[in-house]
Amino acid sequence: MGRVQPIRPSSDAPIAMHDHAMENIRFIRETMEGASSFTAVPGIGGVLMGLTAFAAAPVAARQPTLERWLAVWMGSAVVAFAIGMFAMVRKARSGKLPLLTQPGRKFALGLAPALLVAGLLTVVLYRTGLTDLFPGVWLLLYGTAVTAAGAFSVRVVPAMGFCFLILGAAALFAPAAWANWFLAAGFGGLHVLFGSIIAWRYGG
Repeated sequence: MGRVQPIRPSSDAPIAMHDHAMENIRFIRETMEGASSFTAVPGIGGVLMGLTAFAAAPVAARQPTLERWLAVWMGSAVVAFAIGMFAMVRKARSGKLPLLTQPGRKFALGLAPALLVAGLLTVVLYRTGLTDLFPGVWLLLYGTAVTAAGAFSVRVVPAMGFCFLILGAAALFAPAAWANWFLAAGFGGLHVLFGSIIAWRYGG
């Protein structure tokens, strides 16, 4: 009479189940990461960026030539960008928030295109002599960048972007003599205002 052999699970079954479980965990983690917001937007850094613009405005107003005026505002933009990046990295590290998460990459991709366009249009407007459009174009494109990036961040960020858009639209039709006032109100006032709100509600 034949003997009944016990049915034994294949040795590959635990491995297959483990791989399937790990794949599910990875999918869940990526889904949650993609649905989360980028919260490393710096509040204090935004305030400091605004103070940079406040300092640049009276200096720019005293410049005798367009080239020197442009140099002051371009220098202010470089300093503000450096402050913003440093503050963002510092906030991410203090909160143990990795910058290169999916929301962080989406935030950067939303911000970069409009800023690159702003740089290109600055050159084009300078070469064609349409320099009176600088304030409006800068404010509009910065507002576009912040609004697009803010879709992947906390709600106050796109709100700031919309304020830049409104101010930039007004600057396009304002007298050229008001240029420094508009730039100070936007890059100075809006950064200080919304940076303070971010620092108060979200820290850093």
